[in-house]
Amino acid sequence: MALDPYDVPDVPPALGAVVEEGRGSLPFALIHGEALVACAAWALGDSGVTPVDLGTQWAGLVDSGEPFVLHDVLCPMTPATFIAECVAAAVERDTVVVGVRPVTDTVKHVDEGLVGATVDRASLVAVASPVVLPARVVAALDGLPSLDFAELVAALGERFPVELVEAPAAARRVATEDDVRLLEALTER
Repeated sequence: MALDPYDVPDVPPALGAVVEEGRGSLPFALIHGEALVACAAWALGDSGVTPVDLGTQWAGLVDSGEPFVLHDVLCPMTPATFIAECVAAAVERDTVVVGVRPVTDTVKHVDEGLVGATVDRASLVAVASPVVLPARVVAALDGLPSLDFAELVAALGERFPVELVEAPAAARRVATEDDVRLLEALTER
């Protein structure tokens, strides 16, 4: 089922931030004539999440009693509807909810420098966006263990239940300017 980016469901109150730190200059590349960081910020705001600065004091996030949404600038075209659905799921199930994409690359085992067997892709996912921390998880943390989403999800998974939700293709992560061009073609209206 295709998500309608303009049909955003009502979401419980939530705070959120666009993560651009540690992503180099790519967040300022243009897609559809706009910077990735702007597109990501618009999606977060359009989802009904109240944007806050990533530098907001953690105690303030805890005091809000609201879930905290992290949206990766390198997943700039993630539909607002998907972010809103992830927030609703995190609140309803009181679990960390993470947007993921299927892995399509061939992955091999490497042992002592030698390439070995192919890994079954069906068992792999790539962390995309968002990562939604329910209020209980926000209150249990002293801060974010990492701004690298894969590391963050791994660290959270050691302490809390984590639900992986398949993100739409528009939510794919970009790593290069070529990826940006591909995502732009994919999300052309």
